[in-house]
Order: sequence, then C-alpha cells, then structure tokens
Amino acid sequence: MKRIIWFLSFLLVGLTVSAQQTKPYVILVSFDGFRFDYVKNFNPPNFKNFISKGSQAEALVPSFPSKTFPNHYSIVTGLNPGHHGLVDNSFYDRTRNEFYGMRKKNLVEDPYYYGGIPLWELAKRNGMKSASFFWVGSEMSDESRRPDYYFPFDDSVNPESRVDQVINWLKLPENERPHLITLYFSFPDHEGHNFGPNAEQTRQAVLRADTLLGKLMNEVKVTRLPVNVILVSDHGMYELTTLEDTYFFIDEIIDRNDTSIKLVNGGTQTHLYFDDQRKRDSVYVHLKKQERKFKVWKKEEFPPRWNYQNDRVGDLMVVAEPGYYIREESRERFLKSANLGSKHGVHGYDPEATSDVRGIFYAQGPNIKSGLAIAPFQNIHIYPLITKILGLPLPTIDGKEEVLNKLYRNK
Repeated sequence: MKRIIWFLSFLLVGLTVSAQQTKPYVILVSFDGFRFDYVKNFNPPNFKNFISKGSQAEALVPSFPSKTFPNHYSIVTGLNPGHHGLVDNSFYDRTRNEFYGMRKKNLVEDPYYYGGIPLWELAKRNGMKSASFFWVGSEMSDESRRPDYYFPFDDSVNPESRVDQVINWLKLPENERPHLITLYFSFPDHEGHNFGPNAEQTRQAVLRADTLLGKLMNEVKVTRLPVNVILVSDHGMYELTTLEDTYFFIDEIIDRNDTSIKLVNGGTQTHLYFDDQRKRDSVYVHLKKQERKFKVWKKEEFPPRWNYQNDRVGDLMVVAEPGYYIREESRERFLKSANLGSKHGVHGYDPEATSDVRGIFYAQGPNIKSGLAIAPFQNIHIYPLITKILGLPLPTIDGKEEVLNKLYRNK
C-alpha cells in the first residue's frame, strides 16, 4: 500500500513539473522607433532569422497620435489613447490643473494617469507573476497595478544587462518565475530622430538591436522553456529636411501672451485648451484662415478613427500636415542654430496619412504559427493574442481577438 501511495505521489509530482514546464511564457520586446521597412532596408541577420521561424505583419499601425508614451501603453492595455487616458507624451489635465510630461517622474509614476488594465496587472489579478525591464506604466506607485519585478526607467542601463536580467528571471524557481516579461530599448528611435531614418547611424542602431535580439534568442533557447517572443515598436519615423519652410512657428499663429489659452506642443500636433467656448471659437476662426502647413480641428470634428474624445485632449488641435513640423521657439532663434539642409526624423502624424510612422510586429514561439505574413493591423490587437497564449481572461478592450487569431497555435 505504501509503495502504491509513493508511486502515485511520484507520478503527481512528475505531472506537476511537466505542466509547469509546458505552461507558456511571453516576452514582449519593444525597439523604439523601429520602422516597418528597416529589416528590408538594413538587412539585419538575426531579425531575418527570427522572421523566418515565425510570423510577421507587413506593419504595425500605431494608435493616434504616433507617439511613444500613448502607443506603448496602448500595446499593453489594448485600448486607444483616447480611452486609456495617456493621450500624448505631454498634455494638460483639467481635473488637477496639471501638465503631464514624460520627464516628470512623479507624474509618470502616478496611477491616476493610467486607465485600463495593463497586461501585468491582469496577470497579477490571476495569480501569474510578471516582470518589466522598462515599459510605459510599469513603474506606477500602486503596487497592485505594476509588475512583480520592475525597474524605474534609466536609459543608461546597459542593453546587454537588460537581456541578462530577462534570462535570470526565467531561471527563477517556478513559483517565482514571471510568465509575462516586457523589455524596452530606446533605439533606433534616437538615431532616427537625430539623423533621419535612412542614415548610416540609424542602420548601425538597427544592427545593434539585431545583436541584442541574437543574444536574447540564443539564451532563451538554453532555458528550454516554452517561450513566445513578440517584437514590436511603438511607431516608425518620417524623414524631414531642415529647411525654414519645413516648419511653422506657433508664436506666429497663436498669441502666446494670452493666458486664457493653455498650450501643449508635440511637434506634429499642438493641443489648445480653453475655459471659454467663445474664445475657442474665435481662435478656431483665426487659425482656419491660416491653414496651409497644418489643419485645425475642433474636438467634435476629430476623425472617428482617432478615438480621441478625451478631456485631456485639446479643445482645438493644430495638426501638422506630413512633411511639416510645429516649433515653439521663435523663427529667429531657430535660424541661428539650424543646420539647414540636414536630415532628421519625426513621428506623431496620423498613421493613416503616412505609412512611414508605422512600426513592426514579428512573433515566434511554440504558440505562434510559422510562415504567416499578415496585413498591417493596429497595435491594440496584440493584447488579446498575449492573453490567449497565457490563458488569461480577456477584459473589455478596444482590441479584437479575431484580428490575430490566425497566428495562434494551441500546444
């Protein structure tokens, strides 16, 4: 009898270990500003190898506006920025009479600004460990809403060390090991901004990302765990030439001495906030007469595809046409320091207006079919795929499960 009990106990332990070994993992990796055509243009070998073993989209379409903070948070909430509340890299919040900015650490950590249920919060609610080596929203001060393991953003941290930490997380004992991991790198965004998306410096940044991808995949393989790796970017990059005509200057179209107008400029769009409706309407008429390099929108006129009806969005928006950019400094000050004729890159434009601001989606792993190439899709649809892989319940979001169902493989 004791022998039978011992055998059954041994069998149960074996089955438990086996189940733990086959429970899937997801590593979600973002290379900021990685444009949809960089693999084709720069021929990075590890990216090409990754794609050959998995599936890809022709492009990943950002939510509007195609900026870093709103789109990273859209990816992990499945919500458009107008619905999760992080509507731009910078904006004004009426309730608090406060200007949110991506460099204001106390506000970046404040849960007040982050709506929706990020993937790591969903995992925590369902008894699953998660980890983040940088991601927008991951360092909220509310412990119940952030990953079990996380680091406050510090871009000076060695990229190779970030990969090492991911592998160390995967080596933890099963009951401590995260099954959802997010990993963020700020390149090739910086290089794309400074030199343009076609520059040699940007190519080198892509190849640097490629080396990191090779390191990650080699070390994941050694763990022998069922790890799914999803590569994304928040946006692409649009090339501009530094010419006086490329820009328009906000102080030439708006009276900056008028304190009744609150203004937040994002370069490709400017939010204007008013307390007085009549003032808003008069400024709208004034701006409408000047439309050439930009278009002015009343909030009620926004294109429905933006899903941008949120109190944190400007009552009016000045939206630059692709190829133009809004500057806050004076024309004179700009011309003193401008390197006329040089190239640089920007993003933020409506992704329906220009495909250059679109990013990447590549996926590989035991729960991802291989050999599929699908049409461009909006980034809000990644969330349902990850919840399906991890066996998490899908909350009510903007993303639709059926968009990426064709990629899912049940193991």
